[in-house]
Amino acid sequence: MKRFLTTSILAAMVAVGTALMAQDYPDEYLGLPGDNLNLYAVMNLFQKSETIEGFEKSLNDENTRINNLDLNNDNYIDYIKVIDYVDGNVHTMVMQAVLDRNESQDVGVFTVQKLSDGSVQIQLIGDEALYGRNYIVEPIYAETPNPGYTGRSGRQNVNVVTTTYVEVATWPLVRYIYLPDYRIWRSSWYWGYYPSYWNPWRPYYYHYYYGYHYNWYPQYYSHFHRYDRPRYDRWNDFYYSDKRVYSRNVTININEGHYKNTYSRPEQRREGEALYAKVHPERASSMSTGNSNSRRQASEGVSNRQSTGSDNGTTRRSTGTVGGNTRANTKSSAGQSTVTNRRSSSETVSSRPASSSKSGQKAEPARTTKQQSTGKSSSARRTTEKAKKETVVRQSSSTKKESESSSTRRK
Repeated sequence: MKRFLTTSILAAMVAVGTALMAQDYPDEYLGLPGDNLNLYAVMNLFQKSETIEGFEKSLNDENTRINNLDLNNDNYIDYIKVIDYVDGNVHTMVMQAVLDRNESQDVGVFTVQKLSDGSVQIQLIGDEALYGRNYIVEPIYAETPNPGYTGRSGRQNVNVVTTTYVEVATWPLVRYIYLPDYRIWRSSWYWGYYPSYWNPWRPYYYHYYYGYHYNWYPQYYSHFHRYDRPRYDRWNDFYYSDKRVYSRNVTININEGHYKNTYSRPEQRREGEALYAKVHPERASSMSTGNSNSRRQASEGVSNRQSTGSDNGTTRRSTGTVGGNTRANTKSSAGQSTVTNRRSSSETVSSRPASSSKSGQKAEPARTTKQQSTGKSSSARRTTEKAKKETVVRQSSSTKKESESSSTRRK
């Protein structure tokens, strides 16, 4: 019975440990330094770049969040320079980390091969010290698949976007290196002598780095996949046996486990996902993860972003509204005051006629009185004139009587 209980407990512990390990160490986990330089992201950056110089600059830009390598363990990111070795129509472009004054380490190699019909094949091969043997990333070519190798999709339900060798030939950087006046690129930077834009930063823990890139994988896996061997037939002779640069110290550090500390913060995956949501809010709605806590944390990051965005939007909107409203209010108030002034003016104008009418109303009786007085005086004049006439008539009649009486006396 005790053995049964012990066996059950051990089985449960193994199951829990396996689940935690599956959660903490995803499918993309290698357990090698290459975990901190995502070659899918590097290939995606190469496809978008226009020149090798521009590609090198973007690769070493903290804001692209692609380079997270610290191979010399100085707690700062290593600068990665690019060197192009040309073999006929094949460009072997090496990405090389500068570790010390006399020490470097190749981290990955692009092989770009132009075929006789003008089409181009491209692969990105990770250095075996950092990724293991034959860790190769390439576009998903529209060709008959290799029956012995199906590739590694890494995600289910991914919409695959195939490409052709002809389409690869149209990539800006591919066109650039096949121009007639192209000058072979050999990065001139070395230990202690870097470009002015280089400002090394402290490396992130692996799970933080992976958490950020996790939500890019659907896009990565839609366009790129793993392949099992180099397509360039002179890979071993031209590059691996002759030009490959590797550091013994890096090999020693790997064997002694000096890079394991990067895996010591599995809880930071949530912070990495939250950073992704913050930096790429337009893509955050399509985020999905198997870890509910990660999803919750990422959504909180999105919420913070959106609330900030809403606040900013509200602020902008408020500012715009205030400004707009201020302008509108100013205009409306000005209009209103103008209208009011106009109304006041019109009221003043109206009041003037009103005053005039009142004055007119007051003046009317005056005019009537005058007219009445004028009528009275005229009637008085008429009476006086009549009286005068009557007086004259009386006087004349009395004069006649007197003259008749005097004439009678004479007789």
